[in-house]
Amino acid sequence: MKTMLSGIKPSGQMTLGNYIGALKNFVAYQDEYEMMVFIANLHCITVPQDPATLKKNLKDAVALYLACGLDPNKATIFLQSDVLEHAQMGWIVNCHTYLGELNRQTQYKDKVAKGETSLSAGLYTYPALMAADILIYDADYVPVGEDQKQHVELCRDLAERFNNRYGEVFKVPEPVIPKVGARILSLSDPTKKMSKSEDNDKGCITLLEDLKSVRKKIMSAVTDSVGIIQYDPVNQPGLANLLQIHSSLSHEPIESIVARFEGKGYGELKKEVADVVCAELEKIQAAYTEIINSGTMEAILAEGAQKASRIARKKLNKVQRKVGIEIFRK
Repeated sequence: MKTMLSGIKPSGQMTLGNYIGALKNFVAYQDEYEMMVFIANLHCITVPQDPATLKKNLKDAVALYLACGLDPNKATIFLQSDVLEHAQMGWIVNCHTYLGELNRQTQYKDKVAKGETSLSAGLYTYPALMAADILIYDADYVPVGEDQKQHVELCRDLAERFNNRYGEVFKVPEPVIPKVGARILSLSDPTKKMSKSEDNDKGCITLLEDLKSVRKKIMSAVTDSVGIIQYDPVNQPGLANLLQIHSSLSHEPIESIVARFEGKGYGELKKEVADVVCAELEKIQAAYTEIINSGTMEAILAEGAQKASRIARKKLNKVQRKVGIEIFRK
């Protein structure tokens, strides 16, 4: 069975964009692949975090993984920091990553362009750790949104570099990008991705948000003055975003939704999108509450970390032998 790996960095509350672009797909993939899913908590601290808030966000992320349908009997679910081999492999990969490659990484470039100061070395080098996260499990596939494809491309370059220098060491992973919902946009500014770090929270819906607030945000979503319901991401990005959200959750093709709303107004579409989103979130929130109260998360994470560590340790030992830092064979 092929291996698929992914992780989410819950530096804030998880969003509808996270669910549509990632979590929902993990659930579908867990029956087809050996699924490795982790909470990327080491990546969270590349920027300052309040410890109490971070701890809550991490706990919520685990509960939401499970509430959204990930089954610990089918997928290996764990905290990144519980598998110490991630950090050690991250250093080795970091030492094989060129400065020019890190300079081109979007998140670092964006922050520099905005004039942000006091950026950490971790923010600069985290793409190398992300590559190590993937390579240590010999992942065949990595599901990502369009904005994360660059990281997988770097990972592929690094895998090939290792293989050229040391012989066959790593699998070269392939990115998997969903056809619909790969990049859910802000409801208030459809030129930007929906993000928990938005200055204006009117554009972002979180999975644990009050449903009245969710409905209000969707009904207030920015559209356009064209006045025709059609799928045109270039000229009508806000409307296209609403159609993507609807289609991703209802499984109705965008073309079918557009045909049903021919001659109707944006308000009618928004109401139906709100109905679809609220119905989905209501189920997730009920499952989340049940899981939080069940006391099972600690055991699930411990079991997942134990399984992940066995795989990671074997690969790390091989890599250390290949690069020559082992004195005695392990």
